[in-house]
Amino acid sequence: MSKFVIGIGEALWDMLPEGKKLGGAPANFAYHASQFGLEGLAVSAIGQDKLGEEIVEALEEHHLPYHLDRVDYPTGTVQVSLDSRGVPQYEIKTGVAWDNIPYTKELADLAKQCQAVCFGSLAQRSPVSRESIGLFLDAVPEDCLKVFDINLRQDFYSKEVLEASFHRCDILKINDEELVVMARLFNLPGLALEEKCRYLIKEYQLKMLILTCGVNGSYVFYEGGMSFLDTPKVQVADTVGAGDSFTGAFVGSLLTGKPVTEAHETAVKVSAFVCTQSGAMPIVPDNLK
Repeated sequence: MSKFVIGIGEALWDMLPEGKKLGGAPANFAYHASQFGLEGLAVSAIGQDKLGEEIVEALEEHHLPYHLDRVDYPTGTVQVSLDSRGVPQYEIKTGVAWDNIPYTKELADLAKQCQAVCFGSLAQRSPVSRESIGLFLDAVPEDCLKVFDINLRQDFYSKEVLEASFHRCDILKINDEELVVMARLFNLPGLALEEKCRYLIKEYQLKMLILTCGVNGSYVFYEGGMSFLDTPKVQVADTVGAGDSFTGAFVGSLLTGKPVTEAHETAVKVSAFVCTQSGAMPIVPDNLK
C-alpha cells in the first residue's frame, strides 16, 4: 500500500504583483516533501470554475498528485502585495471552496495510507473544513507523523482551534511572531524563547517544536536536545512559500532517515533557495537535498 505525505487544507491562487501563482500551504508542503522521493499529495477543495481547473493544471505541471473535491463555492484567492523587503502581505478571500472540504470515503481511504500529514490553522477557520481535517487526523495510522504548521492570518484563528490542534500533532511549527501571539493567548511562562517552546512541548506532549525567526535563524527543540542554525544571506525574490518549503524539506528529510540536525540543515538550505525564486514551488536542486 502506498504511503502518502499529505498536505490538507487551503488550495488557492496567490494574486502576486507579477501575476497569479499557485498557493496554499498544504500543496507547497506536499510538493517540497515529494522532492525527497516521497509520495506527496495535496488535499483540498476547488470550485466548479476556471480558477479551479487552473489549479488542477498547475498541480499536474508540478507533477504533484492531488485529491480536490469540487464544491459549489468559488476557488480560493489571496491578494498578495510585497513590501520593500519582499515580505508578503495577504488579503484572504472568505466563503471559498477550501472552507468547505467534504469528508468523503475517498478521503478516509487516503488517511489510512498516510505516513505524514501537515495541517494548519487557516483551513480550520470554517466548521466544515475543520471537521473534515479532524476526522482525517483521527483516521490516520497510529505511527503517522502529524505536523501542525500554525498559519495565523488576519483574524482566522481562535484559542480553542489552536489548543485542539496542539493536542493532535507530533511536531509543532511556529514562527517568532506567532510565538508572541501564543504567549499572550496561553499565558506562556518565562521570557526566553526556549522556555516558552519547552513549555509547549511538555504541556502538549510534542515530539519536537520548530521555531523559525526569519533572518535571525531557526531552532528545532526536541527531547534531550536543540538545534539552532543561522539563516543564510541570499538575494530575496520573495518569501512566498518559504516556510512551507522548510516544513516539507524537514519532514521529507526525517522520513528518508536523516537525523534531526541534518533534517534541520536541509530545511534551512531549501527554504533559503525558495526565497531566491519567484513563487512557492521551484524545482529544488539536487545538491540541496
